[in-house]
Amino acid sequence: MAGKAKRVFTSVRVIILIVALAFSLISISPNPFREGVAIRSVLANSSANLAGMQSPKPSLQPMAREVIRAINNVDIKDVDDFEAALSRARLNSSLLVKTNKQLYRLVPKEKIKVIELNETEMREVQELNEVEEEINGTMAKVNKTIFVKKLLPKTVEVSEGIEDFGLRVYDAPTSNLRKGLDLEGGTRVLLEPEKQISRNDMDNLIAVMTERLNVYGLSDIIVRSANDLSGKQYIVAEIAGASQEEVRDLIAKQGKFEAKIAGEPVFRGGEDITFVCRTPDCAGLDPDRGCGQDSGQWYCNFRFSIILSQEAAMLQGQATGKLAVVNEGRQQYLNESIFLYLDDREVDRLRIGAELKGSQETNIQISGSGIGISQQEAAINALQNMKRLQTVLITGSLPFKLNIVKIDTISPFLGREFLKNSLFAGLMAALAVSFVIGARYKRIKIVLPIVATIVSEIIILLGIASLIGWNLDLAGIAGIIIAIGTGVDHQIVITDEVLRGQVSRFINWKEKIKMAFFIIMGAFFTTVAAMIPLLFAGAGLLKGFALISIIGVSLGVFITRPAFARIIEVILED
Repeated sequence: MAGKAKRVFTSVRVIILIVALAFSLISISPNPFREGVAIRSVLANSSANLAGMQSPKPSLQPMAREVIRAINNVDIKDVDDFEAALSRARLNSSLLVKTNKQLYRLVPKEKIKVIELNETEMREVQELNEVEEEINGTMAKVNKTIFVKKLLPKTVEVSEGIEDFGLRVYDAPTSNLRKGLDLEGGTRVLLEPEKQISRNDMDNLIAVMTERLNVYGLSDIIVRSANDLSGKQYIVAEIAGASQEEVRDLIAKQGKFEAKIAGEPVFRGGEDITFVCRTPDCAGLDPDRGCGQDSGQWYCNFRFSIILSQEAAMLQGQATGKLAVVNEGRQQYLNESIFLYLDDREVDRLRIGAELKGSQETNIQISGSGIGISQQEAAINALQNMKRLQTVLITGSLPFKLNIVKIDTISPFLGREFLKNSLFAGLMAALAVSFVIGARYKRIKIVLPIVATIVSEIIILLGIASLIGWNLDLAGIAGIIIAIGTGVDHQIVITDEVLRGQVSRFINWKEKIKMAFFIIMGAFFTTVAAMIPLLFAGAGLLKGFALISIIGVSLGVFITRPAFARIIEVILED
């Protein structure tokens, strides 16, 4: 027995298999006992961002991502612990966030909301402000629901506690395997350019889309090109943890922003704008215009400031220099407004003060609005519209118009159920295969090498997936099953040929193994030929299935099958 073991483990084919297994395990880096929450993304200008925390790079391996392990010396084991720790945060009290890399101090920001009051509420606020010493500083209370921070004309600034810290997290990964949307949850969008574009233009389009999604605050993004068998061009965008509402308009529309005076463009989103404010001191609901009702529908106004490039400011100065000054009551304005367009649709128009005639002003105020059936909904929609407009101004317009072909959303809960069911199905399949092989050969020394080879193929295949950063989804899991199925078939062919060679007096069993590999190679080339068209079929949505299948049968033919043949040769020798 010791002699046979030595001959097995000194075989070059078996050594290659062991080395492949070792490198695969290193690549996967499994750690099922890992605790904490990994940082998925950090929103710009948030408390976390100002403390020095950064969003992970998309190319970073899951196990290399920064993991939060404690907040204020309280251990964080999962997302529930993280959310509970943030819920205990208070204004004027910082949070100490300990990660596996360093310690951060997060200072909570106060969340301010501007609310328009009716006449009755205004009187109540004024009366309460007269006795503000008795109610602790400048805080007042209206109808037992509104806490007033600052009284403004017809509106109040209301403190709503602590602003979002800007951290998006998920349970710390336990390996370097990346899970696709089917298992992680999120949104997948299939887009088609309105016209055929070149390879360079496609690369530029994908770069702008990726930047736009990153600026908007979304992460774990995959944007790639795809073609179907007829040659049509597509773009597939996969965003983990995002909803359809966040993604649909953001990536499907060009987002072309223009400001015009007297029909002439004076600046555009992108290169003409050097800075876009996204902090509460210069961006948010407009305190001067506030919220109101019109025809039973609420509307709220937002405003934020931008800084133009010198060239854009020069164009604006030339355009305003041609305009005349008009009097409106005690105010003086230019006789033309500045019109703001998003995707060729007017979103706002602003009067231009007479003092700006011919001025090359670089600091500009942008405004707009949001509507809803309630004041709260209108305010939320206004802030969403502001955020999208800010993103467009930073990244510029998409160079080509895109049409949505298909959009799918999978909840994280459903993704977890998919993963559980897939693992259970895989376990049941492995047990069933083991039972059938055991019933077929009735010899444990044949069954064990077959089962061990199956496990080796799965580990190596997952190691390759983690190394190349491939996202495993349901299609990829189906590819693994196909690869394992063909592997079992090939191992049975090898085993049967060896057994037949032993009992035959006329044909050497080593010749039988050569015949077995002739059959195996024929099946290999047939499988690869069948999978190549699937790399492009369905606009590339079956690419994971085809790629994993090709990699699986290839590593089987060139690594695991030769090693298995050598093991069977030694084991079955008398």
